[in-house]
Amino acid sequence: MTPPDYEYLRKLLKDHSGLDLAADKQYLIESRLLPLARKSGLSGIPDLVAKIRAGSSTHTVQVVEAMTTNETFFFRDKVPFDHFRDTIMPEVLKARAARRSVRIWCAAGSTGQEPYSLAMCLKEMGAALAGWRVEIIATDLSQEVLEKSKAGIYSQFEVQRGLPIQMLVKYFKQSGELWQINPELRAMVQHRQLNLLHDFSQLGTFDVIFCRNVLIYFDQDTKINIFNRLARLMEADGFLVLGAAETVVGLTDTFKPLPERRGLYRPSGVRAALAMPRPAMAVGY
Repeated sequence: MTPPDYEYLRKLLKDHSGLDLAADKQYLIESRLLPLARKSGLSGIPDLVAKIRAGSSTHTVQVVEAMTTNETFFFRDKVPFDHFRDTIMPEVLKARAARRSVRIWCAAGSTGQEPYSLAMCLKEMGAALAGWRVEIIATDLSQEVLEKSKAGIYSQFEVQRGLPIQMLVKYFKQSGELWQINPELRAMVQHRQLNLLHDFSQLGTFDVIFCRNVLIYFDQDTKINIFNRLARLMEADGFLVLGAAETVVGLTDTFKPLPERRGLYRPSGVRAALAMPRPAMAVGY
């Protein structure tokens, strides 16, 4: 891969997905895109770049999806799910007792382990949620990972990563070497393709937003823009959950951290002057 090809791909990924690659990440692009090029019958990354330069939206989408598909597993990092069970939901149950509904957004739902982990947490609450309307919206840039999430089918390796055995037995059905989450939990999760660089106000307002392990790949201006737009979709007494390496501190005053609750934030009541997202180049979906 030539330096001009690398710079072209860096800009392409930044414009389409917000992914901000450092100048020394050629190895990452090569490891993700060389298999893609060969699968497409191309000799290497230069040919892949040539296809995109010639206007191939299909190859553009494939490159963006290959570079933005990130690792995930059930109950990843554990702490956010402890917060969800012990802090967030008790507060939501009190605050929403009159309307008896809760809306949750997983803003980087990937292959479904996070939204289904939340669905299992809610199921474990049992009678406390009887008669409540619960919506979990899972979004992702990649249609491919959303399709896997919709199917709810996972390998033995995937269900062994973070998923307690009692929940595996309770909420999954085995079929050969694969496990499928039961229809009741799959029905709790709605899936929508969405690019966080674009307007997402059509999703409506939420009581809880999980936006974990995605903003770390964005530059500071993009993070600020997304945080400020998230604030507009958050109920005044809602909760924002970020990944362990992410924070709003020093970026926006629209959210404030909860003391002794790592990764957990609430709206501050401050409304920033929110810039509209920059127009993104069309990628063919």
